[in-house]
Amino acid sequence: MRIDASRPLMVFGGPYSNVRALAAMRAEAERRGIAAANTICTGDVVAYCAEPEETVDAIRDWGCLVVSGNCETQLAGDAADCGCGFEDGTACNVLAKDWYSYARTRVSAPSRAWMASLPPNVDFDCAGLRVHVLHGGARANNRFVFASDTAAIDEELDLARADVVVAGHAGLPFIAQRPGGVWFNPGVIGMPANDGTVDVWYGQIERAGRGVRLSTHRLVYDHHGAASAMRRAAYADPYADALESGLWPSLDVLPPAERAATAKRLAPLALSL
Repeated sequence: MRIDASRPLMVFGGPYSNVRALAAMRAEAERRGIAAANTICTGDVVAYCAEPEETVDAIRDWGCLVVSGNCETQLAGDAADCGCGFEDGTACNVLAKDWYSYARTRVSAPSRAWMASLPPNVDFDCAGLRVHVLHGGARANNRFVFASDTAAIDEELDLARADVVVAGHAGLPFIAQRPGGVWFNPGVIGMPANDGTVDVWYGQIERAGRGVRLSTHRLVYDHHGAASAMRRAAYADPYADALESGLWPSLDVLPPAERAATAKRLAPLALSL
């Protein structure tokens, strides 16, 4: 597929085995008239939620571009853990053992083969700007990069050598303009953004005059259905609770600034370049 950067693009991260959120994302893209070739997922199609194989089938049927996340890398190789980068002994790491084991037994061989075929990044030009899409970091696809960690952003922008980097993995939407470029995390659709609301997040890239406009947007979906599916499977209830509370079950991965923002409603963001 060829990206047509003269038209709007939709970018989103982490479906996380949440097939209902993915269906809502596809419906939103179709409502906005954005073709599959102009829709990019930053990886982790499979993770916390209860319908991993169904979510893979749905995103393949859609035909949008998908960058390989750490979960795709690990599942493709039938690795023993998710490779998320959680520290040993943390709540995130403990919970990951449950949801990853569940996903590992439910992803088919054809789905693993598809995951193995995914590219580690995608590049395109938009209004003279080079845009580089990846999952976590330029050298490690499980690196967490948050808005408050400007040193990490500067380092990653230098490694990527792009005007705009579109990234996933960290789970929170933000746009950070730095001397070396812009780091744009559109958020994920499989889990809420720890702001006390059940909505999930995606982003848009579009031409604006002679430049480019980046923006983040809320997405409403059937979160009750997603939570119920998880509870029926009975393997990761803390994440089922998160779908209905809008709050993460653990804050281990968050820097102090992002941790302090827990339960504070996020506002949509926009930046014109």
